[in-house]
Amino acid sequence: MRKIVPLAVAFACALVVAGLSVAAGSASWSAPLTSGQEIPRQVAKDAAAHGQFTATLAGSKLKWKLTFAGLTGPATAAHIHLAAKGKSGNVVVALCGPCKSGQSGTATIPASVKSAFAKHLLYVNVHTGKNAAGEIRGQLGG
Repeated sequence: MRKIVPLAVAFACALVVAGLSVAAGSASWSAPLTSGQEIPRQVAKDAAAHGQFTATLAGSKLKWKLTFAGLTGPATAAHIHLAAKGKSGNVVVALCGPCKSGQSGTATIPASVKSAFAKHLLYVNVHTGKNAAGEIRGQLGG
């Protein structure tokens, strides 16, 4: 009985914290980035190129971090785009340009972009000189 009470209290605290996160509108966004996900596929892409995008959304403020390696050249820009997996779409959030691996930042996210995230309609990609349309890409998920 004595072990159950602390466990119940810990569980209740976890539920309260989770409830506060949902009430505050916070969410985690992440995507592994690979050259194979990029549209259109291009010969100049390096199959070894990869990266990771992670972010936390609190209200309308997105705090993000982007890492990458193995690109065909310096990263000229990175964006969040609006489109389903396998489709190309317009930029909805500019992340950086030029970009360095390990770079982080913040962005204000409108309600329409939050809604697109909930429908799995956002992706992140990193652009290079050889691959101006994008070298690595990943569909955002929670």
